[in-house]
Amino acid sequence: MEFSDEVFQEIIEGDTKILVPRKSITDKVPPKKPAFFNPKGKLNRDFSIIAYAAFLNKFQGPKIFLEGLSGIGARGLRVANELQVEKMFINDLNPSALKMAEHSANLNGLKNVEFHEEEACRFLSRHAKKGERGSIVDIDPFGSPASFFDCGIRATMHGGILSTAATDLQVLNGLFQGACKRKYGGIPVKTEYGNEIAIRLILGCLRTVSARLGVEITPLFVESEMHYYRTYVKVLNRPDQQENLGYIIHCKNCGHRKTTLEQKQECELCKSKISIAGPLWIGKIFDKEFVQNMILKTPNLTVDKTCEKMLYKCLNESEMQATYFTLDEIASKMKSSPPKLENVISNLQKNDFLASATAFNPTGFRTNANINEIIKIFQTIQ
Repeated sequence: MEFSDEVFQEIIEGDTKILVPRKSITDKVPPKKPAFFNPKGKLNRDFSIIAYAAFLNKFQGPKIFLEGLSGIGARGLRVANELQVEKMFINDLNPSALKMAEHSANLNGLKNVEFHEEEACRFLSRHAKKGERGSIVDIDPFGSPASFFDCGIRATMHGGILSTAATDLQVLNGLFQGACKRKYGGIPVKTEYGNEIAIRLILGCLRTVSARLGVEITPLFVESEMHYYRTYVKVLNRPDQQENLGYIIHCKNCGHRKTTLEQKQECELCKSKISIAGPLWIGKIFDKEFVQNMILKTPNLTVDKTCEKMLYKCLNESEMQATYFTLDEIASKMKSSPPKLENVISNLQKNDFLASATAFNPTGFRTNANINEIIKIFQTIQ
């Protein structure tokens, strides 16, 4: 395969040289041929580098990376070049993408990379035996990752990390509820915090599949962007004894919401009929220690400056309860303009409530105050 300057271009992302199709840089929508590369995915890949650096720093076993759907290998090659891994397996069904990945590996002088051209589940299933599994398994498909959960979990070693990305946002955000139930086993509700419900549906599906395999998953870090949702979970080869699957009940009349193990039909504040999202993950979605380790690793890596700012938000909300509120949501109920986020958080804290900003929404905040208590505090700020 010839790599002419008219069709291909060499870029540097992080500290890694990557050969990409020139049109993926110049066109508004990156083309799928000869291979797909999304330059806007850099922030997503930056977070992966930080998360994997934090994981590898503490992990005692063999450092083996499996990438099931690599495309041109941008993420995997960055991991191989910028972090300390012993072996890297890059897999994709597109031979052109793999040739580009091999070329990029040579540009960076990488010797510990193996390339495979297989269907993703077949590739991951070959690594499902003890001694063959990855300590990091990364799955980044077009659309839903749900069909790869089974083989992805099986290919992750005890104590390893499994990361999956979802781009079927319309399904997860409630536009096609039947499709969401088929793929993820739960139903979303359209709310201001729909991206959190979506991530909890993904984690809930992972939890259900892992439980069937006698395996436990623990969320370490999640990321929500306009075009994708990404989850990072630790895989432990032991049955999960925790009650971490349940529902989010949401009242569209007064705005009250909470997590619960059992479905309920009536709002406890206004007695209206409520909407139910789930079954989904109702446990923590950030591991505080893991996020702290990510923050410690960030200054030593070549990543976007916004990453650290986002990680501090994740750290502050890591111990908070599920579901967030937005300034606009509360202000619209009061028919007034929204106050500043810092004022809302400080006033909630002054009134003995827990409160923090959230990485899920620039005007979002988490608190243990209910909707009526929040409105009262908004009234004191106006």
